[in-house]
Amino acid sequence: MGTAGDERLRRWRMVLGGGEAEGTGCVLGGRDAAMDAALGALYGGDGGSRKGPGARSAGLGGSAPNVARWLGDIRTYFPSSVVQVMQRDAIERLGLSTLLLEPEMLEAVEPDVHLVGTLLSLNKAMPETTKETARAVVRKVVEQLEKKLAARTRATLTGALDRSARISRPRHHDIDWDRTIRANLKNYLPEYRTVVPERLIGYGRAAQSVKKEVILCIDQSGSMAASVVYASVFGAVLASMRSIATRLVVFDTAVVDLTDQLDDPVDVLFGTQLGGGTDINRALAYCQSKITRPADTVVVLISDLYEGGIRNEMLKRVAAMKGAGVEFVTLLALSDEGAPAYDREHAAALAALGAPAFACTPDLFPEVMAAALEKRPLPTP
Repeated sequence: MGTAGDERLRRWRMVLGGGEAEGTGCVLGGRDAAMDAALGALYGGDGGSRKGPGARSAGLGGSAPNVARWLGDIRTYFPSSVVQVMQRDAIERLGLSTLLLEPEMLEAVEPDVHLVGTLLSLNKAMPETTKETARAVVRKVVEQLEKKLAARTRATLTGALDRSARISRPRHHDIDWDRTIRANLKNYLPEYRTVVPERLIGYGRAAQSVKKEVILCIDQSGSMAASVVYASVFGAVLASMRSIATRLVVFDTAVVDLTDQLDDPVDVLFGTQLGGGTDINRALAYCQSKITRPADTVVVLISDLYEGGIRNEMLKRVAAMKGAGVEFVTLLALSDEGAPAYDREHAAALAALGAPAFACTPDLFPEVMAAALEKRPLPTP
């Protein structure tokens, strides 16, 4: 059999795991056998497993040394993106969360958003000897996210703030030519094949003083872990812009205002407590009490809308805020994942109030915020 056929059998053997009935007849050796053993420790099973060299057998032994060795193996044999998926699966399938309370384990893992969420959920149970290592892991992920998201967010929102200040006598480089041409089409001169712009439309420049106020209201129930991480990073980025006054509020059945910690998103994250119930109405009541300039305020509710509080009161608060001129945005998730689980009845009720609820990826968030600041339709997916 040719090389292509051998490679095909090898790949099928890696997928099928070496059970008695897998039928490939392919025996793995060297690096392939080590990769297969790493996969088998996580995804293998007793049923149908073949005993012998390279055969898969599920389990990591439940001890920190075994897990740390396995984490080292998968980082050796697989790319970072695959390692992150395997780590997440190991935590979920094999119940390894408690082992993350050991500093040696944390030093061995590949940091990502989902790992940060797991660490935050374990925060209250974390021994002092582990907390500094956990903060270092969280800080590494936060710095990576800031590097990826901050510059584009600031540029997008600065442009939105500039455009929100429309003026009738703009300087030449501030003219919005698209709107100007559309507004002056009636002045088209066929003989010259041009439009005479009697009225110029353009933008002023955003002043250095506070121009808009943004309130991020974040559901910290366990299902929202990734959203909490991303929202905290974006909150810190918004807070760094002098023309936006940013408030960050997290809630479950209680409400905690973390605005004074926004200069460091790691402090914000360790100020959260993932898990528990949900009282959106109470959280919105707090946010509503902090609004002083409704027409210049954007409230962003990040929640799956599974309300444990008073549903009708929640909807009345949203209606009241919108009636006062507040721009209200509902994000069912702020994460890289697909469509989240959410309360469809509440989402439909909010949509009926003119506050459509949708999931948002981190890449889209700056555009959503820019549209909200300019009071134009949101770029829903």
